[in-house]
Amino acid sequence: MITIGVTGGVGAGKSEILRYLENRYNCRVLLSDDAAKELELKGRALYEPLVRLLSGSVPEKEQAMSDLPSEERESEGMPHEALLLENGEINKAEMARRIFADEKLLQKVNELVHPAVNRYILDEIERERRSGAREFFVLESALLVENGYDRIVDSMWYIYCDMEVRRERLRASRGYSDEKITRIMGNQVSEEEYRRACDIVIDNTGDLTAEDGALAQVDAAIAGLRERFNEV
Repeated sequence: MITIGVTGGVGAGKSEILRYLENRYNCRVLLSDDAAKELELKGRALYEPLVRLLSGSVPEKEQAMSDLPSEERESEGMPHEALLLENGEINKAEMARRIFADEKLLQKVNELVHPAVNRYILDEIERERRSGAREFFVLESALLVENGYDRIVDSMWYIYCDMEVRRERLRASRGYSDEKITRIMGNQVSEEEYRRACDIVIDNTGDLTAEDGALAQVDAAIAGLRERFNEV
């Protein structure tokens, strides 16, 4: 099984590339964000540690507090919104509010989440490898470069797209303002760093289905990997 890491800046069109890979080739596609969401569910590895970290209390106590009206919560000096929903799952909106209001808390959450997600990903790669059912395992993450996945996967792909095209896509598809787009892009890895860390660059600026478009580049990259690893 050949392992591929897919990364790139926001608005580069990674989702289209991943969808094509999943539909055309015998591959498992795993998004690191989905792995984190899975581990944050009630009963999974990150649930209790996150609740304790974000609320300073055990899940049972936090669940009991979630039943209080917002006025009563405020009078008790508690956050306006409960951390847990009625079904006991983590309230992601409230989690995000607490994290991004406290830089130290954000760092602690990252120190908790990133290693757990990395372990989950490695376990999933090994599980698929043992099953022998897939030709490819494709991992997508905006943090592939920062997390050193170039040492784990067989090939690192950078999905490149012209910055202005990315901006147009984000304005049209997500309704982002120019200020928000600039802020998000400013927090991501530079193009030079992406290119330095990745052995394959897919240019997704133009027409996906053109003769020399991104999908044709994907097919060529897959053919090259098959030849390199002697798989047909």
